[in-house]
Amino acid sequence: MIDLKKLQKEVIRNKIEKGFNMTDVALEFCRAHEELSEAFSKYNKGQDGVAEEFADVTIFILGMCENMGFDLEKELVKKIEINKKRIYKKEKSPDGKDVFIRVRTDEDP
Repeated sequence: MIDLKKLQKEVIRNKIEKGFNMTDVALEFCRAHEELSEAFSKYNKGQDGVAEEFADVTIFILGMCENMGFDLEKELVKKIEINKKRIYKKEKSPDGKDVFIRVRTDEDP
């Protein structure tokens, strides 16, 4: 299994070495969003390179987590366990597509 904490540190090491942004958090959010938009655009056009864009998104997220002191691996494991316990109901959108809506409970408000 991959050690995300190690990857977070490697991303930061590379950012520092290359002189990339380390202080403008809003810019990092925008750049991660930009990379995700690029992935969608390539996917939508049937172009190659979607996985590489996902890697770029992940690199930005790993760097942001390290810069902000978050342990992404711990947060992922915790969130996956929360999602396993969540209850959803399936409805149809106006255009007939399946939409999953989370059912709020006392345990999961």
